[in-house]
Amino acid sequence: MGQHFTTKALTGLALGVALGAAAIAAPASAATLKMAWKQDATGLDPHKQTAFSSIRLLELIYEPLVRFDKDLQIVPALATSWEFAADAKQLTFKLDPNAKFQDGKPVTAADVKASFERLLDEKTAAAARANFLSIETIETPDDKTVVFKLSQPDVPLLTAMASINAAIVPAAEIAAGTIGTKALGSGPFKLDNWVPNSKETLSANKDWAGGKVAIDGIDISVLPDETAILAALRTKQVDFALINDPLVATLVPDEPNLVLNRTPVLAYHVLQLNASRKPMDNLAVRQAISCAVDRQDVLDTASVGEGKVTGPLTMPGYTSDPSSLFCYKKDIDKAKKLMADAGFADGFTATVIAANGEPATAAAEAQVIQSQLAEIGVKLDIKMMELNVYVDAWLKGDFDMAVALNGGRADPYSMYNRYWTKNGNLQKVANYIDDTLDSLMQKGREETDPAKRKEIFAEFEKHIAEMAPWVWLYTSFSYTAQQKNVSGFETTPEGSLFGLTKVTLQ
Repeated sequence: MGQHFTTKALTGLALGVALGAAAIAAPASAATLKMAWKQDATGLDPHKQTAFSSIRLLELIYEPLVRFDKDLQIVPALATSWEFAADAKQLTFKLDPNAKFQDGKPVTAADVKASFERLLDEKTAAAARANFLSIETIETPDDKTVVFKLSQPDVPLLTAMASINAAIVPAAEIAAGTIGTKALGSGPFKLDNWVPNSKETLSANKDWAGGKVAIDGIDISVLPDETAILAALRTKQVDFALINDPLVATLVPDEPNLVLNRTPVLAYHVLQLNASRKPMDNLAVRQAISCAVDRQDVLDTASVGEGKVTGPLTMPGYTSDPSSLFCYKKDIDKAKKLMADAGFADGFTATVIAANGEPATAAAEAQVIQSQLAEIGVKLDIKMMELNVYVDAWLKGDFDMAVALNGGRADPYSMYNRYWTKNGNLQKVANYIDDTLDSLMQKGREETDPAKRKEIFAEFEKHIAEMAPWVWLYTSFSYTAQQKNVSGFETTPEGSLFGLTKVTLQ
C-alpha cells in the first residue's frame, strides 16, 4: 500500500453593464493576472470554510500535505513522500525540507501536528473533522517527519488529507488564535489585501517550495453580475474569470478572443430534505418527493442542459446508472400514492432555502422544484439568502429543504462520512442516519480491495437513494474563461483554481 515520491450577451449587453465593467481598476503590471469572479470568499479559516468561493481563494494561499492532480492522482504538496504501514494503521509523511510559511518560517512537523489537533478539536467546528477520527496519536520524531497512528485501517485517509480543509497552518498562529483573522499559509500566493465583496490582491510567493510561479500576482475583482464579467473579458479589462452561470459560459465560445475551459466536476446539485422535521421525517413523504422530482427537467431548465443526472456517487470508478436507483424516473402516480399512504393526500407547506449566487442556478432549481412538487400538493415557499446567511443556516440544519451544491471527492468515504455516519460532524446538515448507512461507510473505510469497496458503496448508494433524505439532481461543469494570451491553466474535476500556478501571460 506504500507510495513513495521523491520529487515533489452578451450580445446587445446594456451599455450601463459594460460601463460598470469598465470601472474595474486599471490594469496593473503586465505580469499580474487580472481576474474576476462573482462570489467572494466568506472567510479565511481553511479548516472551517465550506463555501466554494472560500475554497477557491484559500487553495491559492494554503497547502495540505498532499493534493490531487488533474487526473485525481495524489501528488506531493507539503509532503514529498508518504507510506502506509502493512496493516494500514500507520501513515508516515516526510515533509519538503524547503517548505516555508509566507513569513519565512519553515513548515515543521510541529505545525502539522498542531493543525490536525486543531482539526480534531470539536471546539474548532472544522468542516472535515469526521474524516480524521481514526487518528489516535501524532508523533513527530524529527522536524520533517510526521507519523499518524490510527485506531483502525483507514484507506481513504490520504484522499481526505488532499483537501484544503486539511491545510497545514502555523502552530504559532493557532496558539495566538489568529487563524481566520489573517491568511498565513505556505502556498503559491500571498494575500496582500482583501476588501470583502470587492477585491483581493495576491502576490506570488517567491519562497514557495512548489516551484516558480510565472506571474507576479493576481488582482481579483468581485463582480456580482456575470454579464459584467463577460463584458470585462470582451473589453480586455479582465484576463481570466471564474464563471458560475452555465448560460453565460455557453456564450464565451462566441467571442473570438476568448477561450472557455469547461470541465466535468465531482460536485453535485441536490435538494436536501430535513428528515428531522415533520413531515419529512416520514419515509413515504421523502420518497414521494423523490418520485415527483424530474431531475432531467431541473437540469435542462436551471442549467441549460449543462451536465448529467447523477446518483450520490459522482467519482470515477464508483458511478452507476442513475436509472437503477429508487424512483429516478418521475412517477407522479406513485408519488401521490405515497403521499396518501403517509396521510398527506392534500399535501403540506414547506420552505426551501437557496443561496444567491452559489450556485448561479440555485434560484432556478428552487423554482422548477417548486413547480414539480405542486403536482403532489406540496406548497413550497422559496427563501433566497445571501451566501454567508445561507451557510450559517445550512450548517445548523435550520431548514425544511435546501437547494445546495455540495463538493465531491475522489473517494466515497471522504466525500460522505461527515454526513452519513453517526459521528459525522455534518450530521446536523444531513439530519438523517441509520444503522445501514453507518455500517456500510465503516466497511468501505476499512476495506482495501477495490472491487469489494465498489460493491460496498454501490449498496450504500442504493440504500440512501431509497431512504431519500436528499434528492440528488445532477453534476455539471466548472467554467473559466480567459484571454488568448493566457496559457497554461490546468483544470481539475474538483473545480480547483490551483492551476493558476502554471499560468503565463504572453
